[in-house]
Amino acid sequence: MAALRSLSDPARRRRAQAPVRSVTAADPDDRFFRHLVGSMRNGVIAIRRDGRLALMNDEAYRIFALTRGDADIGTPFTELFRRRPDLVRVLAGAFELSTLPNRAELRLKELDRVIGYTLSLVRDEGGQTIGAVLFFKDLTQVEQMEEQERLRDRLASLGEMAAGIAHELKNPLAGIEVMAGLLRRQVPDSPSAQSLIADILSEAKLANAIVVEMLEFVRPIRLQVERIDVAQVLHQSVVNAESKVPRRGITIVFEVAEGLPLIDADAGQLCQVFTNLLTNAFEAMNGDGAVRLRAALAEPEPDAVASDEEPPAPSVVVDVIDNGPGISPELTDRIFNPFFTTKTTGSGLGLPIVRKIVDAHDGRLDLSSEPGRGTRFRVTLPVTSKSCWFT
Repeated sequence: MAALRSLSDPARRRRAQAPVRSVTAADPDDRFFRHLVGSMRNGVIAIRRDGRLALMNDEAYRIFALTRGDADIGTPFTELFRRRPDLVRVLAGAFELSTLPNRAELRLKELDRVIGYTLSLVRDEGGQTIGAVLFFKDLTQVEQMEEQERLRDRLASLGEMAAGIAHELKNPLAGIEVMAGLLRRQVPDSPSAQSLIADILSEAKLANAIVVEMLEFVRPIRLQVERIDVAQVLHQSVVNAESKVPRRGITIVFEVAEGLPLIDADAGQLCQVFTNLLTNAFEAMNGDGAVRLRAALAEPEPDAVASDEEPPAPSVVVDVIDNGPGISPELTDRIFNPFFTTKTTGSGLGLPIVRKIVDAHDGRLDLSSEPGRGTRFRVTLPVTSKSCWFT
């Protein structure tokens, strides 16, 4: 009787007779979905409840610097992303956190990148959690621009203060030098007095040099722009740096790409930039190691290539790379602050002046360093300048 009731039920009979629709990779809707996800300019990573990778688009591979493999889908994400522990931590928390992060940021130190991400759970028709998906975007350039704006604001306020202090100190220092010189003439037969006066003059000259550097830092930069050869600037910078700090056993390696275009820039100002960077490298390496000077055309950003907008103007990237002691992470955020220095002597204005000159060229200055493995300063300069004078 139960069987007869089952067959007499119209709804059940229609369901029993309906053909079963199989969804395969060849299904048009499935193909459209995969093309949609693959074409997104944001990264997408989806994992199943058992921790295996379900989906990962090309942008995700690019951002995390991974190479797509045929066996990636179905591989445990902990194995696939074992070299990206921060990403593993975020994905592992998807099924454990009561509230998932929305618009959070993740800093990938090993890749020198910052991503903004949203993490969501995937549920079936019955409301059961069957997976999780991570949507994210590369925010590295946005972070760099925001940091540059914050730094410009700090430099502006500090510059005003430094200008006032420098003007107030310059006259007393000049007076000290004049009076010490007069005193030296009055005690020509006293070696001890001559030694003390020499120390006074030396310290006064050092203080005056710091004041001059402060005034140089706060003074508006005027660029005398011309077409210059980056390679020539780098060679001259090495000569200048050697005159300031003995190079001794440090090796200089030039890696300048062939056919590098001339750029619109102030040769003297750029020479000061690379001289300061090389001087810092020589001092940090203490006469032993190698410095690489690498110059090449900048690679276009994938987003810019894919965009319908006008492509960005070409730029030249110059890297100053040393294999010295490196810079500790807690100092990298402070190293461009005016008056901050780790040296026993120095004003702490060398790198802020470098950044100011690069900014005046509409360029960008980036730092990456790892304690014990060296430091890289990257200077990105547009090939074509927006104007011939910057005030």
